[in-house]
Amino acid sequence: MKKLIVLFCIVCFSSSYGQSNKEADIKDINKVLKKQRIAWSNNNLEEFMEGYWKSDSLKFYSSNGVTYGWENTLDRYQKAYPTEDHTGKLNFKINDISNICEGSYFVLGEYHIKREVGNADGIFMLVFKKINGEWKIIADTSS
Repeated sequence: MKKLIVLFCIVCFSSSYGQSNKEADIKDINKVLKKQRIAWSNNNLEEFMEGYWKSDSLKFYSSNGVTYGWENTLDRYQKAYPTEDHTGKLNFKINDISNICEGSYFVLGEYHIKREVGNADGIFMLVFKKINGEWKIIADTSS
């Protein structure tokens, strides 16, 4: 009976520990998204890009095809959103954050940009991975 109680306690502790880790991960991922939203709305694309993995292996997928690498993704954003009138004010609606495996999540959401040159709205799926203790976007599909 003692073994059963010990096993039960271990299972309960492991389960609650895993849940609290997931909650902490989601909170940290939301912090990254908040920083990105603020940077975008301040027309600071370089700071916005801090949420992305600074690697040639970063992938950004949109109706224009796949963009590979952090620098190329930044260049893409700078060409598509050249002025403050184009970046406008960004808001996200996060519809789901789900664990893929340890240290990785996907985020499903909507973006809404209120701007002078016409509002822009769309959907996205981001893949976050914890790299060197920080949550970074390693893949982005936006439309």
